[in-house]
Amino acid sequence: MSVTVSLFSRHRTVSSHCGNMFRAVIRLSASGARSLARSRPCYSAPLASRCYSHGKVETDEEFDSRWVTYFSKPDIDAWELRKGMNTLIGYDLVPEPKILDSALRACRRLNDLASAIRILEAVKDKAGPHKDIYPYLIQELKPTLAELGISTPEELGIDKLSFDV
Repeated sequence: MSVTVSLFSRHRTVSSHCGNMFRAVIRLSASGARSLARSRPCYSAPLASRCYSHGKVETDEEFDSRWVTYFSKPDIDAWELRKGMNTLIGYDLVPEPKILDSALRACRRLNDLASAIRILEAVKDKAGPHKDIYPYLIQELKPTLAELGISTPEELGIDKLSFDV
């Protein structure tokens, strides 16, 4: 049994099996679209909570000690200093004065004044809207800064933008 279908004035013979399949696809897609429009998604799967960290939790003192040790290495080079500071500044915290003290001493060992000033600028930026953190850090670091001969960005006048040349 065959069905004749007219397409653009041409006659084409299609087997009834293909015609039935075509009709079934149209019927299923139309009823499927209607059922999607009517139904609301129902999520019954329970939410699973996962614990991804199986390692030991580091205390604040251990964290500080690890970074003081890192910056106190006698053979630290400029790349390691920058890498350490980038990693440290990437954390969601403002480094403790003892960590900054060891980082500034590493800058002095490397004779790198620019990195020391960048560290102070990064810490000021990291303190963000908390205006009391940076003055506290400078107060705590004042003896170290004086001993090492490092001026703060404010003392150098580079803390404000100047467009007058």
